[in-house]
Amino acid sequence: MNTVFPKKFLWGASSSAFQIEGAWDEDGKGMTVADYNSFKKSNIQADTKVASDFYHNYEKDIELMKELGMKTYRFSVSWARIIPDGEGEINQKGIEFYNKVIDKLIECGIEPFVTLYHFDLPFALVEKYNGWESRETVYAFERFAKVCFENFGDRVKYWQPHNEHNLIVRVEERINIYDETDPWKIDKMRAQMDYNLCLAHALAVNACHEMIPGSQIGAAVSSSVTYPLTSKPEDVFAARMNDNFKVYSTLDMHYHGEYPGYYMEYLKKRDIMPYMPEEDKEVLKKAKMDFIAINYYRTNCAEALPVDEEHPFGLREGTVDYSIYGLFRMSMNPNLKASEYGAAIDPSGLRVALNEYWQRYHLPIIITENGLGAHDVLEEGQVHDNYRIDYLRDHINACELAIQDGVEMLGYCPWSFMDLLSSAQGFKKRYGLVYVNRTDHEELDLERIKKDSFYWYKEVIKNNGVTK
Repeated sequence: MNTVFPKKFLWGASSSAFQIEGAWDEDGKGMTVADYNSFKKSNIQADTKVASDFYHNYEKDIELMKELGMKTYRFSVSWARIIPDGEGEINQKGIEFYNKVIDKLIECGIEPFVTLYHFDLPFALVEKYNGWESRETVYAFERFAKVCFENFGDRVKYWQPHNEHNLIVRVEERINIYDETDPWKIDKMRAQMDYNLCLAHALAVNACHEMIPGSQIGAAVSSSVTYPLTSKPEDVFAARMNDNFKVYSTLDMHYHGEYPGYYMEYLKKRDIMPYMPEEDKEVLKKAKMDFIAINYYRTNCAEALPVDEEHPFGLREGTVDYSIYGLFRMSMNPNLKASEYGAAIDPSGLRVALNEYWQRYHLPIIITENGLGAHDVLEEGQVHDNYRIDYLRDHINACELAIQDGVEMLGYCPWSFMDLLSSAQGFKKRYGLVYVNRTDHEELDLERIKKDSFYWYKEVIKNNGVTK
């Protein structure tokens, strides 16, 4: 069969530690920000205590990955499982667990693809330093990264320092901004955290290249493709600035080692310039990514949003898809259908994103998240999720078109391999190719049940991308 996907294309699937592992305090693991946040919602949805219980079922789960035919598994390691308080003693039982996971993956012919930090900062660093606001957390992360490179680098070639750094700084709860209510103080704290995450990313990139010969490491960004709501020039500019603020200011820092001019001007105008000592520049400019990873779920529209007496320049409204007075107002695209959880479904936007990132940076690209969250129904031991098959088919076809456009792609990993804990909707919102038999309030038997999308994706991998 003819296919444009490279012969060694990394077909896989993704997950993250806090959303699947469970065993939140077992074998010496410390509490994380993700644990803390989930426990506040324990009365209304599932939390991290059990999640999908990958910790006790990893062997059988990886056997399912082998059955699927996966070439890679993109997953995260829990910082607090390896260093419970984030900066002190190393927990050998945590090292042993991830060694067993990595060894099992390799035994099954699956390339481990490791994210070091996926929304789960050790909570002790929040209590001691206010998390990413402090450079002490940056240096603690550098040490954690080196511990991982030292222990797993003989078998792990592909690495990501952070998952969606450009998104987590938008959501106060995820970066442990809990009690502050002054918008200016929040944005000043956010700007410092954003910069410190950039520095931590650079330190990890440099350490990875020094410690693991032949390693590949790159940023995983939450993709933003924004269409102007109208053809008015001010709306076109607003759409460009939304993508600049939500993706390119971060990627430009990772790629060039400095923030772009428009973002520096914004920081100065708002009087929220972070502490950025001169000696950091060498570290930041030395850190050269080997690839870019894209997490793609939706597109949006933007229009100009003027300031007024009550709304000064830079004031934000919203969280993930926030608006900024003086720059852009966000809205849904009236020409697109949305998922039941409100994300616009736009496969063509993925082709746009792939082309833009390739043309801008000329680095190989891998999709590390792309999927449809839905309320799946288990009927007579089966899950018929044709809606997810349609979604994945259309997005894989967009990848194929992008490759034909000239984009160099490394792989495609849908979110997620199996059902997992959604931060906002628990187990009501399911993404997996494999159904996990539990509800938000009952663990049931946690049986793994292959959905129709599992069998469909198995054929895609077997045929290296033929999805007809």
